[in-house]
Amino acid sequence: MTLIKSISGIRGTIGGVPGEGLNPLDIVKFTAAYATFIKGSYKGESKTIVVGRDARISGEMVNQIVVGTLSGMGFDVLNIGLATTPTTELAVTMAKACGGIILTASHNPKQWNALKLLNYKGEFLNGAEGQAILKIAEEESFSFAQVDELGKVTEDFSYTQKHIESVLALELVDVEAIRNAKFRVAIDCVNSVGGVAIPELLEALGVKQVEKLYCEPNGQFPHNPEPLPEHLTEISSVMKQGKADVGFVVDPDVDRLAIICENGKMFGEEYTLVAVADYVLSKTPGNTVSNLSSTRALRDVTRGYGKEYQAAAVGEVNVVEKMKAIGAVIGGEGNGGVIYPASHYGRDALVGIALFLTHLAKTGKTVSAMRAGYPPYFIAKQKVELTPEINVDAILEEVKNKYAQYDVNTIDGVKIDFPEKWVHLRKSNTEPIVRIYAEASTMDLAEALAADIMSVIKELAK
Repeated sequence: MTLIKSISGIRGTIGGVPGEGLNPLDIVKFTAAYATFIKGSYKGESKTIVVGRDARISGEMVNQIVVGTLSGMGFDVLNIGLATTPTTELAVTMAKACGGIILTASHNPKQWNALKLLNYKGEFLNGAEGQAILKIAEEESFSFAQVDELGKVTEDFSYTQKHIESVLALELVDVEAIRNAKFRVAIDCVNSVGGVAIPELLEALGVKQVEKLYCEPNGQFPHNPEPLPEHLTEISSVMKQGKADVGFVVDPDVDRLAIICENGKMFGEEYTLVAVADYVLSKTPGNTVSNLSSTRALRDVTRGYGKEYQAAAVGEVNVVEKMKAIGAVIGGEGNGGVIYPASHYGRDALVGIALFLTHLAKTGKTVSAMRAGYPPYFIAKQKVELTPEINVDAILEEVKNKYAQYDVNTIDGVKIDFPEKWVHLRKSNTEPIVRIYAEASTMDLAEALAADIMSVIKELAK
C-alpha cells in the first residue's frame, strides 16, 4: 500500500491501514486540513467548495467521505459528480466558490486515487499553501462544526455542458469551419470521464462521425491509462485502417491530450501544445511558456512569430505562475497539457481538441502533414541510481560548473542548453535518483547526450 503526501494533494492506493494507503481515515484528515486552510486564508464571502471526480472504481466511496467531511467542517458543498479536472476548475469560478477538490489520480492505474486541491480561482495551490495543509493534517489541528453550523450539500451535474459551452464561446474556436471539414474522429477515453465529455464536445463542434474506444465511464481501464505510444496500439490500429482523419486520447481526468495521425503514427505528446500554440499565435501573437523538460519546438515556433518563450520549473502551478508573469497567451507542458488563459489557467484537453480541430480545418492539411511542418526533435529519458550517502545536490552543482560555458538554468535541477540540443537533470525528492531528459534532432543523438551525462554523473559520484 502507498500513501504519498505532497504539496499538490494526497494520493495513494486504496485500502490498507491508516497512514499506509488512501483509506477513509486519511481522506477525512486531509480534507479537514484543506477546509481549515481555506477557512484561514480565503477572504471572500463564499462558503461553498466544489467537488468533482473521475470515473475510478473508488470514486464514489472517496466522494462520499470528502463531501461529508466538508459538510462536517461547516462548508456548503457543490457536488458536480463525474467531471473532468478542467470542468471542476471552471466550476469553482462559475459557482463563485471558495475552493474545490478534484478526486482523481490522473494517469495512475485503477487502484490509485487522489485529492487535488484548488483555490478560489480554480487553480492548484502553490508550494507554500500545500505545505501549510500538510502541517495542519500532521498536527490534526482542525475542529469540526457544531450541529447548527453543518454545511449543506447541493448536486448539479450540468457543469460538463457548461464547460463545453465555454469552449465553443472561445473566439479562436471556429465551429463552422470544423463542421464544414466533416472530420472523422477516433477517440480513446480509457473508460473514464472523458467518455462522457469528449463525445459531447465533438457533437457540439459538429463532428458527425466518431469512432469510440473505451467510452464507458466505469473505471475499468482497458490499458495503462497514461497516454503514451506504447499504450495506444488499439487506436493506432483503427487509424491505420483508414477509419478516421484524426485520433484523440485523453487520460482519466482529461487534462492531457495525445493526438494520433491519420496513418496511425503518433503526433507526439510534446507536439500537442506546439500545434495548438502555432494556431493561437497565428491569430493572437504573444509569449509562451512550457516547463524545462518540454520540447524546444515551442520556443522555435514562438520565435517564428517574433515573440518570447520562457521555461518554468516542472509542475502545472509553476507553468501558470510563469505564464502570468510574462503575459503568455498560451502555455502548458510537454505531456499533452494545454493551458489557454482565454479559457482558464489549467490544462484542458477539451480546449486542446477544439483549437486543434479549428487549426486542422483552416490549414486543410492531414494531421501527419501538419506534424511534418514542425521542427523535428526527439526526447530521451534516463535515470541514474545513486547510493543514499551520495550528496545529489553537490553532484548537480559540479555538473553545472562543468558546463558553465553554456546556457545553464537552475530553477529546477540543472538544465544545460547546447546550441543544437539540451539536457535536463532533476533529482528525485524521495530516493537517490537523478532523472535525465535529453532532446536533440534525432533519437540517437538524444540518447547519446543522455548517456554522456550519465557517465559524467557516475564519474562525479565515485
